[in-house]
Amino acid sequence: MLYLGDCNEVMEKIRPNSVDLIFADPPYFLSNDGLSINSGKIVSVNKGDWDKRENYSDIYLFTKTWISKCYKLLKSNGSIWISGTHHNIFDVKRALDEVGFKLINIVIWHKSDPPPLIYKNKFKFSHEIIIWAKKDRRHYFNYDEMFQVNNEEMGDVWLMPAVQHYEKTFGYHPTQKPEKLLERIILATSKPNDIVLDPFLGSGTTCAVAKKLGRRYIGIEKHPKYFKIASDRINSA
Repeated sequence: MLYLGDCNEVMEKIRPNSVDLIFADPPYFLSNDGLSINSGKIVSVNKGDWDKRENYSDIYLFTKTWISKCYKLLKSNGSIWISGTHHNIFDVKRALDEVGFKLINIVIWHKSDPPPLIYKNKFKFSHEIIIWAKKDRRHYFNYDEMFQVNNEEMGDVWLMPAVQHYEKTFGYHPTQKPEKLLERIILATSKPNDIVLDPFLGSGTTCAVAKKLGRRYIGIEKHPKYFKIASDRINSA
């Protein structure tokens, strides 16, 4: 099921305690008119109006509100993954604690192909943070599936490339996550036929991967352009 609309409004219409797994890739609020390098070209770091701090009256209230709604939708044994960088992840962790979530892991997505620095005055940015938390005392984790990836216990640092070209077939989203990342999360923390929710759907990666893996899905995206990209991509999966 896909919804075009604001996640805080749409989540009010979903039955409480009905979702098994949530992956959220919210605004990072890093659009500050700075510069970066993409495919060898100097580009703006601005992602869109939805990523600019000045367009939110209270960023922490926004963060805590959508996390609170996610809490209500999760089943008692459900869990949530939230991605971020230093721009937003500390607010995310604070909100998770205040809402009642319990931390399981902090996973580092170590990018194997990060862009180079423009200004040579710091270390290169080569990772994103993904917090994994549970609603109640118990949660689902497919330990055996993850062990089999490298025939050993999987650690909390995942070396993975960025989005591959074929994943952009239906259109481009500036904060798109790689399918490989979502495949690992969904396989590790959900079962076939479980319901996976993404409140910030973007280009549709979460729901496209969930569909391929035999999970049911709910995706919410407020921008018509990206909703169209996601819909076309998921329908083709």
